[in-house]
Amino acid sequence: MTLFMLIGIPVAIAIGLASLIGISGFTSLPMVLFPQQAFVALDKFPLAAIPFFILAGNLMAAGGISRRLVELVECCVHSIRGGILLTCVFTALIFGAVSGSSVATTLAIGAVLIPAMVKRGYPIGFAAALQATSAELSVLIPPSIPMIIYGLSANVSVGDLFLAGIGPGILVAVALSVFVLIYTRYKGFVEVRAEKRPPFFPALKGASLALLMPIIVLGGIYGGVFTPTEASVIAVGYSLAVSLIYRELSMSQFGEVIRKSAISSAIVMFIISMAGVFSFVLTRAGVPAAIGAWIVETFTSPISFLIAVNIFLFIMGMFVETSASIVVLGPILAPVAVHYGIDPIHFGMVMIFNLAMGMITPPLGVNLFAACAVANIGIEKMIPYLVPLVGVIIFCLGLVTFIPSISLFLVR
Repeated sequence: MTLFMLIGIPVAIAIGLASLIGISGFTSLPMVLFPQQAFVALDKFPLAAIPFFILAGNLMAAGGISRRLVELVECCVHSIRGGILLTCVFTALIFGAVSGSSVATTLAIGAVLIPAMVKRGYPIGFAAALQATSAELSVLIPPSIPMIIYGLSANVSVGDLFLAGIGPGILVAVALSVFVLIYTRYKGFVEVRAEKRPPFFPALKGASLALLMPIIVLGGIYGGVFTPTEASVIAVGYSLAVSLIYRELSMSQFGEVIRKSAISSAIVMFIISMAGVFSFVLTRAGVPAAIGAWIVETFTSPISFLIAVNIFLFIMGMFVETSASIVVLGPILAPVAVHYGIDPIHFGMVMIFNLAMGMITPPLGVNLFAACAVANIGIEKMIPYLVPLVGVIIFCLGLVTFIPSISLFLVR
């Protein structure tokens, strides 16, 4: 699998080819197991939430919902120097509370905010890097697609994972906000302020329907009204209704939203399918048991185990897509974490948080490429500004790793 990835074969195909070679060349199992296990990996009802949350995020972008959220947040922080930067962070936080996809957040919010930050005088590389990093909040704040995938892979409650993501998500949002305000003053960026503060109440009225969306979705989940999978359908229906009320979604745009959502969903599902086959081959070969035994023998304490896992996952996240890593590694590492007395919900947040950093680190950082596409720049212009932002995320990861209550204070 690693060899195929190194020579440039797409991740999902590399995983599938490695699984095919493993079954045909190193076992006596019939080849019918390949399509069978590929189907079994997808034959899980909670996975239906993924395409619906992706569709909801795209509808929010096309229907004017994201733009209204940006306008409202900007009204609240207008008087602060660097308020447009805080708008970027907190709009990503709110948008992520519905979309569950960091790439969707980068594209939807970045299309509005990256030009706005440049207009205020900030370097385009900094604006794109901040947008890509802030979009990682969509993975940490519930509902989150990687949380759904981890819950299924490690057999833990998706609802508990959603609750556990609130603390880390708020932590990262606050840390990024404090950092960018200090960093921009240290670098001497001169902000071109808008002439006057936009009127608050018209902005609040315009965004009121958009603000109700995360309340309905998350309130329904935690109130026991509907499951996370059912919530994804509610999110689609509500975002479509609000888009029609705002009258910013034409039929041609709706067709494009469906097309983009179908393609994004197919990519994620294909990765999960192939990773399911790969996981079956690894389990058949005894790899999870061997790795678990080696870890138990090598690392004698929960702290040393968590440090080693964080280093391993950080490197893995740079080269392997987040969903694929969770499907392959979740069933392997979660039982070992439990052996050390680590709560599986807490460990899930550590794993998701860590692998999500792969979205903002080269060479396969999907958020970076999405931000580059919006800003129309090369990734090299983002790197100088990206390094300190990643440092902030790593600092937050350390806090989440060694202070379990950040994740578990709402769960336990």
